[in-house]
Amino acid sequence: MKILIAEDNLMSRNVLKAMLANSGHEVVAAVNGAEAWEIMQRPDAPRVAILDWMMPIMDGIEVCRRIRSLKTDRPPYIIILTTMAEKEDIVTGLEAGADDYLIKPCDIRELRARISVGRRASEMQDIVAGKMGELRDALDRIKKLQGNPPICSRCQKIMADRG
Repeated sequence: MKILIAEDNLMSRNVLKAMLANSGHEVVAAVNGAEAWEIMQRPDAPRVAILDWMMPIMDGIEVCRRIRSLKTDRPPYIIILTTMAEKEDIVTGLEAGADDYLIKPCDIRELRARISVGRRASEMQDIVAGKMGELRDALDRIKKLQGNPPICSRCQKIMADRG
């Protein structure tokens, strides 16, 4: 699985990269929030993003908010990995759209387990997206068979939002 690590600290970034690569993941690294945001806008963006909160140019919370603003039927699983340990910080991270929140230093086994959760969530999203495509195809076939009757405005909006 392709995973983004957005971490400005070289040592932390290298430890995470090595651990994830040794676990068989393809790792993409960013040294600041702006670089992470650019990577996550690509068509081949990683399915899991591990974001540090405190980064130059753009912090991880802002990156998380921006990622969540993207229209996609396959949103990434986002983990905030930070030293920010207060309950209010955790709430802020989760309200920004993070799926998970870990406090540094974290146990490598716990991080691996949480990445596994992200992988499972991504696989389920792939299944749902595939089913949505099948439903769109079936609806198109039905419309052709029925002579293209008008679609209600609510259905049109749902279909447009889903891409």
